[in-house]
Amino acid sequence: MLDLISIRRHLHQIPEIGLQEFETQKYLLEIIRELSQNKSFFHVKTWQTGILVFLKGSAPTKTVGWRTDIDGLPIEEHTGLSFASKNGCMHACGHDIHMTVALGLLEQLSSKQPRENLLFLFQPAEENEAGGKLMYDAQAFGEWTPDEFYGLHVRPDLNVGDIATNAQTLFAGTCEVELTFWGTGGHAAFPHEANDALVAASYFITQVQTIVSRNIDPLASAVVTFGKLEAGTTNNVIAESAFLHGTIRSLTQEVNQITQRRLRELAEGIAKSFNLKLDLHLKQGGYLPVQNNPKLAQQAMRFFEEQPEVNLIDIAPAMTGEDFGYLLNKIPGVMFWLGIDSPAALHSQKMKPNEAAIPFAVKEIGEFLEQKVGNIKK
Repeated sequence: MLDLISIRRHLHQIPEIGLQEFETQKYLLEIIRELSQNKSFFHVKTWQTGILVFLKGSAPTKTVGWRTDIDGLPIEEHTGLSFASKNGCMHACGHDIHMTVALGLLEQLSSKQPRENLLFLFQPAEENEAGGKLMYDAQAFGEWTPDEFYGLHVRPDLNVGDIATNAQTLFAGTCEVELTFWGTGGHAAFPHEANDALVAASYFITQVQTIVSRNIDPLASAVVTFGKLEAGTTNNVIAESAFLHGTIRSLTQEVNQITQRRLRELAEGIAKSFNLKLDLHLKQGGYLPVQNNPKLAQQAMRFFEEQPEVNLIDIAPAMTGEDFGYLLNKIPGVMFWLGIDSPAALHSQKMKPNEAAIPFAVKEIGEFLEQKVGNIKK
């Protein structure tokens, strides 16, 4: 049997940025090839740094997919763990847990040939380049394209033993925003000879807040946050340019598109009113809302409700983003939250999952997948 804790700790030490997961892919392939020995129904192929593992069913009528993400974040780890990352990146979103659970599930589900086809996707670039969209659009799945897709994401504020999901939207759709106002710099004592980009940016930051309060249905949900503003060089020089970096989040794609449109209109209007030039980039890509298929979600929730060791939570949507939303926009499926009981949040330098979540997830989600692919009846 695989030593899942050792595997997780090794993966934790080698986090890599999306589409650069070369060492991660190599390590995963070593384990996958070990699991594939003497199994004619076991097939493997790669796509860039991603891996697809296909278990051919004995009498298939469908293909069931399980997806895990494999990339890390450009964050320096401050957990103090003996197996902490030392390469300047970190699995601060728990993808080391995701990969380890997927390997455990693969070991369990490949112990004998399933009746239905089963695809395991080890997907790169969830954090930065929407690797799920890249793979789908490149037709990387081919004949292995699932009819149903499932996946999980760790959640620090839930306990080990908690599985949380719903029959609606689980995660928000997100859109990255980058914009620069370009004016004319000058001396602080002669403002009439310059064109202040910093002042324009300040007006924009204030006005953009009205999108949520005045353009979005109060019963809908949206967030517009700008976390970065760069302008100016010193106290007595009028800023020639102002750069802003932010994010849009919403629970429906319709609201996301409305928010994007209004943000563009406001930015263009402010640039015109201040006689500035504007560079604006809106990048949503594959980060669509994670919308669970109601029928499949209800089936999954009924299954977990009957598991004595699972505390199933019918949970409200969260404004976190996930590129699994793109795949669920193309293929019906369900995403779960998995409790890991960490005192620090996702993307924190101190995020420290409870490793007891790994064997729990492999056992409980393994039984769920087994009944999906026909290994057992439930």
